[in-house]
Amino acid sequence: MERREFIKNSAAATAIAAAAGPGSAFAAPSNETTSPKPASASRPENGAEVASRGSRQHRFKLNYAPHFGMFRNSAGEDRLDQLRFMADQGFTAFEDNNMRARPIEQQNAIGRELERLGLQMGVFVANSNGFGEPSFSSGDEDMRAQFLADCRTSVEVAKRVNATWMTVVMGDLSPRLEMDYQTANAIESLRRAAEIFEPHGLVMVLEPLNPFRNHPGMFLAKVPHAYMICRAVDSPSCKILFDIYHQQITEGNLIPNMDIAWDEIAYFQVGDNPGRNEPTTGEINYKSVFRHIHQKGFTGVVGMEHGNSIRGIEGEQAVIQAYLEVDDF
Repeated sequence: MERREFIKNSAAATAIAAAAGPGSAFAAPSNETTSPKPASASRPENGAEVASRGSRQHRFKLNYAPHFGMFRNSAGEDRLDQLRFMADQGFTAFEDNNMRARPIEQQNAIGRELERLGLQMGVFVANSNGFGEPSFSSGDEDMRAQFLADCRTSVEVAKRVNATWMTVVMGDLSPRLEMDYQTANAIESLRRAAEIFEPHGLVMVLEPLNPFRNHPGMFLAKVPHAYMICRAVDSPSCKILFDIYHQQITEGNLIPNMDIAWDEIAYFQVGDNPGRNEPTTGEINYKSVFRHIHQKGFTGVVGMEHGNSIRGIEGEQAVIQAYLEVDDF
């Protein structure tokens, strides 16, 4: 598809989604179900829902996206009930790192419920070979073929859940190759993937991961490296996932670095540091960061890829209250 037509179609799709109103690594237990049920058939309101009723009328300024498991104590184990609970609290998006691996019937049920609730789907992980092997840096043709096959599968997943963005995790370093050669190998794989995604208006987002606390030895750790790669791929289907938790650890200087890379950033994820829990539990001034993102006109999804600092219903209420606090700008 020609770039001009792609951008025009993507802009139209975004406008339609905005007019319609109101997308993780924390997988739900295998005994959860996804059986559709009308609102009238839902379980009675529990104590957590009563306590948080005030937030239901709150309209968040950004599209924060919880994930399955974040509110399981309040909503129950059923994934669709969890989606309903998210919507009841005023959240307008949802993300699920594991969506590609879920059975097709679950993907379809989740997609239908997201549409019914007006929740925007955020990222799922597009590739199966992102960890434990030099899947991008080595230039290995078998690894490249696996990545491209995953991309084709991810197109079909995206259709079922009405997704636009997919995380690409770029594997390990190849220690016997100079970094420039590794980067050239990665760019070639991503250019081929962009050819798969562009006709469908889909966007892969490259996630730099911190090497100091969580992911040592991985190819992509810094936003400037991701920026250079995206500029070289030169496709609207290849952008950056700016994970604020990871970049606070790796680089800091969050807002200036964000501004420099802004044209290539399509998605944000959050978690406070240290601990990788909800905002207000660590050192990051999320109210200031979110204000900045909002003032720059960001209308995409902000994924809540973090844990809860407190267990149980009390902890789930603390997450909701934290987002009410940092969104109050």
